[in-house]
Amino acid sequence: MVLRIHFTAEDLARTRVAGTIGAAAETYYSLEMLNRRTVPLPFQRWRAAVAGRLGEDTGPLTTLLPGRGPGLDLLALAGDSPDIDHAVEALLRAPRTRVRRELEPVAVGSAHMSWARALAAGDADARRSLAAGLVACHRVAVAPYWAASRSLLDTVRAQYARTFLEGGVEALLAALSPLLVRWRPPVLEVRYPRPVEVHLGGRGLVLVPTLFSWRAFSLLYDPYDDASVPRLTVPAVTEPATGAALWHPDGSRAADPLGALLGRTRAAALRAAADGCSTTELAARLGVSLAAVSQHTKALREARLITTSRRGGSVLHMATALGRELLAGGR
Repeated sequence: MVLRIHFTAEDLARTRVAGTIGAAAETYYSLEMLNRRTVPLPFQRWRAAVAGRLGEDTGPLTTLLPGRGPGLDLLALAGDSPDIDHAVEALLRAPRTRVRRELEPVAVGSAHMSWARALAAGDADARRSLAAGLVACHRVAVAPYWAASRSLLDTVRAQYARTFLEGGVEALLAALSPLLVRWRPPVLEVRYPRPVEVHLGGRGLVLVPTLFSWRAFSLLYDPYDDASVPRLTVPAVTEPATGAALWHPDGSRAADPLGALLGRTRAAALRAAADGCSTTELAARLGVSLAAVSQHTKALREARLITTSRRGGSVLHMATALGRELLAGGR
């Protein structure tokens, strides 16, 4: 299934890149990531550090995390400020009609239905409890890693800027994610959970690198405001090595001698091969193409760190004794 975004010449001229989707929206996205049945490899260290630390004070926000269906759009309610205090101020000032509109599609459990109704009706105490829950979730899941995360988001934005300067906006659209996005002028096709057709109509598009997403794009827009510019969230973490470097509190990074020796992606490939991994599985876990996997496995095989054998219709890569010894030393 595909999201198809139709551009005009005016839309291309008005397409731009934002620095962040904001502290509030990233916090909600982090809860969605934490709630996944299987967390992707780049976020497993983060989940291990965060899981079990969300206390009762986070409840007002976590209760608005549906098991299925659409979630809460905190970008619309709290804005895109990277500062959580500014986001809370915006949330507390959000118009009552907007809060009610954003809550309507969110499935809330029966135990919290009365509170959600009070929130939608404009109850000030319910609004303040939601803001407190947002702060509590941000403090545990996002704040300890926000410095390194902002650095990554800035790096991704700078890469987009270089691509734009060298080839223009169409080159930028074509380079967003070769595995998930295809630019077929004048339409941008994005792998999506459902088929959607969007005509920008001269408004342009805002591309937003986001931290807590993995191989998934979201289109955010206000269907009640024809003048609002749609935003397309783009995953900033594209490989395990990038993610692994983020999950150290306050931006400090633990030494990774294995990554320094082999390169971070190749070290991640060796770690994945410790328990055996097919080429397709390895590509998915590393977030790279099959061709790139072949290059990395060839180098590891020539260094006698892995073996490669065919098992039925797939190819299995397994760390050798030397590879496992190297992994043990790296830890």
